[in-house]
Amino acid sequence: MGTSLHIEGYSAADRPVSTPTTKFGGQPVWLTGPQWPVSTAWDRPMRFVGQVELGPVLGAAGDGKVAYLFVTHADHEEDFFDPDVIDPDGGENAVIVQPAGDLAGPVLPLTTLPLETGPGLYGDDGSAVEFTVDLRPVSEPAPMTDEELEALPAADRDRYVERIDGDKIGGTPLFFQGDEWPDGGPWRLLLQLDSNWVPFRLNLGAAPRLFAFVSEDGAQGRMVVQDS
Repeated sequence: MGTSLHIEGYSAADRPVSTPTTKFGGQPVWLTGPQWPVSTAWDRPMRFVGQVELGPVLGAAGDGKVAYLFVTHADHEEDFFDPDVIDPDGGENAVIVQPAGDLAGPVLPLTTLPLETGPGLYGDDGSAVEFTVDLRPVSEPAPMTDEELEALPAADRDRYVERIDGDKIGGTPLFFQGDEWPDGGPWRLLLQLDSNWVPFRLNLGAAPRLFAFVSEDGAQGRMVVQDS
């Protein structure tokens, strides 16, 4: 058993968030200096998605640490999409951990620039947006493999899925295309987000679910996107 923080709602910030708290959009509140990741294929700064405090996910190992999430993403009304954004080692997404984050992935290291600010999230009209989140603690079951889940009676399987579904910080990932944990690890789920159902534009595919992970020692992170 474990605990997650389910995202119950998003609140538009009435002024820029200037503390290293969990949020989506706006600009990163860097802890130890800017490390803005650059798209490997396109040589352009990735788009900042949000930042997540690691303490609620890792306990003492995450105290005082923040993970910053980035993806290669189009500007408003730009006809652009890189399918490698789904791959944890494709060079088109990044989870930067501060302090003392490790930027080298199992396959592909990332290039970063010392940019204080860069591309951020936007709304339907292209204007910049920033949201804090309303969180509710939820007790969740431990992860199960596909084989273990399929072996459950149908009613138990449905209850398990219902308990781990939804947008959340931490907890048990609800994969729908196999157990797609990144290489390396061991990992903890940092963020689960159905990006088509959020109050900002985040094009990651047709029906995508974003999974961000952090290592148990709080040193590094990875991102996976599953898309049906």
